[in-house]
Formats: sequence, structure tokens, C-alpha cells
Amino acid sequence: QVQLAESGGGSVSSGGFLTLSCKVSGVTHKYYTIGWFRQAPQQEREGVSCIFSSEPTTYYSDSVKGRFTISMDVPNSIVYLQMKNLKSEDTAVYYCATGPTFFSPDADVMLNQHLYDAWGQGVQVTVSS
Repeated sequence: QVQLAESGGGSVSSGGFLTLSCKVSGVTHKYYTIGWFRQAPQQEREGVSCIFSSEPTTYYSDSVKGRFTISMDVPNSIVYLQMKNLKSEDTAVYYCATGPTFFSPDADVMLNQHLYDAWGQGVQVTVSS
């Protein structure tokens, strides 16, 4: 059974930084994707970034490209999301999830939430202006 546990959320001022962690267990596929998604109040959940285990390969939404960095600590099964230059519009609950077991060069494919099946409980990130 796949389990994911996020940590590292909190409150920061605009321009600040935070690092989220996602501890993953129970993944049996040779290749897999771990994604970060977020949902702001009264908004739909959106894909932020993901990492495909082969190589590994990273993907970012346009809204966070250049500000967020995703990485994977393979031996410890932890995926990090380093967030810098945070903006008030980054305020949301952030979730990590397991997703595609295939590779696609298209970020829209790899960040399609319908391809993700196991989810963590989420952590709150609040950015004050």
C-alpha cells in the first residue's frame, strides 16, 4: 500500500522561502512519478511540479517555473519541493501524490491529476504580502 506524508508547511512573508518534504513508502513500480499539487480556497486543485524517477526528470507549471525546485532523495524515498520568492498567490494546501509510471516529455501529461492515485493529507502554505 502506497503511503505519502507531507511536512514543512508554514507561514512566510512574500519573497520568503519554504521547503516541503514528501516521505513515500510502498511504491513497487520500477519507474514512477511523485507530484506536488496545490489547492487554494474555492479554487480547483492544480499541478505544481513532479519528478519522474528515471534519470530523474522534472516538470514544473508555468506559475512556479524558476521559483520552485523539485528533487528526490532516492535512498530515503523523500521528494522535496524547494519554494523561493513566494507570492501571496502561492497560498494553498499542498499535496504530494504518486502518478504516472511512464515517461512523457509533456508537462501537462505528467501533471494531469487524474493520473495520480495515492495522495498525502496535505500541508498548509500561507504567504502574507
